[in-house]
Amino acid sequence: MDKQTMIAHLNEDLASELSAIIQYTTYAAKATGPYRPQLTQFFLAEVPDEQLHAQYLANKIVALGGEPTTVPAKVAEAHSNREMLEAVLAAEKAATAGYTTRAKEAEAFGDKGMAVQLEDMIRDESGHAEEVERILRDWPL
Repeated sequence: MDKQTMIAHLNEDLASELSAIIQYTTYAAKATGPYRPQLTQFFLAEVPDEQLHAQYLANKIVALGGEPTTVPAKVAEAHSNREMLEAVLAAEKAATAGYTTRAKEAEAFGDKGMAVQLEDMIRDESGHAEEVERILRDWPL
């Protein structure tokens, strides 16, 4: 894999992380009903992790000689608490899959440090997904 392709792939990941920040912030505001306080707290608690991921990606893109994107990926529309949780779950699973691929690419690219950092991000994202799965397990339809 060449450097420009790696930069392009990292920018796709950065766009997704920027989207996650917007998604969690917006969903925290939109949560309703008796679980609003807990959902708001849950959504907002995820923002710092996503910000750290975004900052790492932006820094790595610059270190490789690229320009970090400032355009987030599209945020999934959701109109109920359940839809928000399902959208978050889908985003976290997509991030886990994406970082799994990216870690392999980083290894092939010869950047062990990036591969290790991406593996840590896989752990974060898969942990977020597991937490959302547990919340949804007994969530009323």
